[in-house]
Amino acid sequence: MSQKPILISGGGLASLLFAQALLRHNIPFEIYERDASFDVRGHGYRLRLSDEGLNAIESVLSPESWQRFYDKCGKTGGSGFAAFNAVTGEQTDHQTPETLASRDGKIVGIARGEMRRLFLDGCEEHLHWSKHVVGYELTPDGVRAVFADGTKSIEGSLLVGGEGIHSRVAKQLSGGKLKVYDTGARGIHGQAPTTAFKGLGEGVFRLRDDSRPEGDLWIITNVRAKDMDDPSLQFGWTMIGPIKAPNDDYTVVGKQAADLAKSLTANWDPRFKPLFDEMVESEAAFWKITCSSPNGVPEWTNEPRVTVIGDAVHSMTPAGGIGANTAVQDSALLGRLIGEAGGYKEGITAAYEKEMRVYGGNAVKTSYGMAKSSMGIGELVNTI
Repeated sequence: MSQKPILISGGGLASLLFAQALLRHNIPFEIYERDASFDVRGHGYRLRLSDEGLNAIESVLSPESWQRFYDKCGKTGGSGFAAFNAVTGEQTDHQTPETLASRDGKIVGIARGEMRRLFLDGCEEHLHWSKHVVGYELTPDGVRAVFADGTKSIEGSLLVGGEGIHSRVAKQLSGGKLKVYDTGARGIHGQAPTTAFKGLGEGVFRLRDDSRPEGDLWIITNVRAKDMDDPSLQFGWTMIGPIKAPNDDYTVVGKQAADLAKSLTANWDPRFKPLFDEMVESEAAFWKITCSSPNGVPEWTNEPRVTVIGDAVHSMTPAGGIGANTAVQDSALLGRLIGEAGGYKEGITAAYEKEMRVYGGNAVKTSYGMAKSSMGIGELVNTI
């Protein structure tokens, strides 16, 4: 093709789904990912997909790709949350309506890593590993990505920053107005064979330990009935609370994270213990819980050749599972605008940002409000 490619910074979910939109419209693109492979870092917890998120994904993928994606998703009976005291095993409320809508009366979920690999399908030859984008350079008729080693990309028609909460593209584009805050909360992600979850049964569960003087400890997990008897499969859980990683290093994965999770839950009810006693230690990972400003996505002077998607522009807490669902809406919206124009056209980034600020800002506010009420997260003070 004669047109310049669209450059994409980062190979996460939002970036890869956006690439799928370009692929369907035969618009050239190149993706630059800082990691050397998908296996360098943990992919994080399992995602629950809202109706809005599913609609966005379906609008981007071909019918065949969509069916393959949806078949890979797990579907849990939509009975809603059940909350328990983690130490006594007592149910602390009755089943409540699920806050994240899903299809056919089911809660739909998929592991981040599996979702990422599905979105990569067909884009492999355009993904460049070990390319850490640290900024960009505008040219008279395009833009180039600048890498950490001082080299630059080929000239593109547009640069889309989708490299997450530490996006250097977002910082440069917004003049520092886009900020990510440390909520002070920490988490551990873990996985165990599905048989470890049989004591819970099917549903979405929240376990709370309020006996700790340093603060409450929470676990969220999702159990799918049809997979519960297959020991070859794994379910994930997410632990949130006053957790401190060794040497304050939240890049630690594996046994150290697993050992801390086991020690924190040592006095929990026997019904819940298998989730930790039988966990796959190599899959355990620490993480910091961050959030963009809940006051809304800030305004910056639009740059027609550069924009941002996903966590790079609206990072959220895990409360409500809203973040990834909003990120894929970015991918679908920007992909649709570019597809309808047949490629890059001036005015596309301004139109995208105007619409994204509305739903993206509302999503951050909602997620932060839920985190304050259910996870004990306080006021946002320090940026990361």
